[in-house]
Amino acid sequence: MPNAHVRLSARAMAFVLAGGRGSRLKELTDNRAKPAVYFGGKARIIDFALSNALNSGIRKMAIATQYKAHSLIRHCQRGWDFFRAERNEFLDILPASQRMGGENWYMGTADAVTQNIDIIDSYHIDYILVLAGDHIYKMDYEMMLQQHVDSGADVTIGCLTVPREEASAFGVMDVDATGRIIDFMEKPADPPGTPDDPEVTLASMGIYVFSWKFLREILLQDAADPNSSHDFGNDIIPSLVKNGKAVAHRFTDSCVKSEPEAPAYWRDVGTVDAFWKANIDLTDFTPELDLWDHNWPIWTYSESVPPAKFIHDEEDRRGTAVSSMISGGCIVSGTEIRNSLLFTMVHANSYASLDHAVALPYVTVNRYAKLKNCVIDRGVVIPEGLVVGEDPEEDAKWFRVSGKGITLITQSMLDRRDAALS
Repeated sequence: MPNAHVRLSARAMAFVLAGGRGSRLKELTDNRAKPAVYFGGKARIIDFALSNALNSGIRKMAIATQYKAHSLIRHCQRGWDFFRAERNEFLDILPASQRMGGENWYMGTADAVTQNIDIIDSYHIDYILVLAGDHIYKMDYEMMLQQHVDSGADVTIGCLTVPREEASAFGVMDVDATGRIIDFMEKPADPPGTPDDPEVTLASMGIYVFSWKFLREILLQDAADPNSSHDFGNDIIPSLVKNGKAVAHRFTDSCVKSEPEAPAYWRDVGTVDAFWKANIDLTDFTPELDLWDHNWPIWTYSESVPPAKFIHDEEDRRGTAVSSMISGGCIVSGTEIRNSLLFTMVHANSYASLDHAVALPYVTVNRYAKLKNCVIDRGVVIPEGLVVGEDPEEDAKWFRVSGKGITLITQSMLDRRDAALS
């Protein structure tokens, strides 16, 4: 019999699904999985799910990786290596590895858990929290675990409240007055309202709570079903909505905010436009996402770098940054920076300007470059005098320009441009 006085989070594990490519991020995921994409000046996207688990009191975690996982694995080994097995803490990285003698790859999100049943058994847990590793939000999972136990649900599903007209992009829930899910629909043309507000719909966050004993049985049944795609969203959840007890947990009930009146912040930064905007939003006077909150920190790997440095103070050659975030190791040498976010070790040189630019780590901006409304991939060397963001047609010849006019710049794009112009 489990000890009722032990917090539920201490009896639970977080299983993070981090195998997705994130193809809508285009070239940003050519060399890394979406959960390994940089965010917020120094973190990676996966740090949000892992930090939420750690801050919620969960000390047992596993990360299932698949697509181009090296940078993700390396990040977790460097930034999340403080778990101690002798304190009953674990963080296991679980690449798809033919563990069950079948296919090499995980066939679906449920199969990623099924293939690691023996490892999860070794954790001796009562509850399992299945998380997507590719969203930006702050959430206390203990509150979701408590609701799951109190309601006697077979599965509790984390849900966002979204306007009905936007809900067709999500898997959505139809719930009764008690919060029980009576129907689950994938991207419906006419999403249902909620019992308390017909103008909003509950959309799945891809967060599920189960008792491990129950889920283990369900997964083994699913693995034996030749007609299943072995996926939570396609197979496990619809079946439990129909044949079991599925309950919705509203994100607003467990969202972590530094101010009570702040909005519930959740972002899928799965497109270049969304990625750019969520990063640029952090430069607002009061950002909706509070990265300064000591009570709910976002843990990550922090490189040992010197403080940011600003040099030159002449007309047209002044190292300045206004309404911007500048990370450690950056050198702003006679560059004008506005409403931009510079990650670690970005070096910007004289007479250049950055306006609404997101520069990933180790970018070099050479003299006289003018960059506006753009995302610059890690390690890119911007050539002297390059102008981006003024002529969309010219930009589109060499770079990827999004539907909303954001330009993505990678080194391979610049190399092709240089070859064509030489």
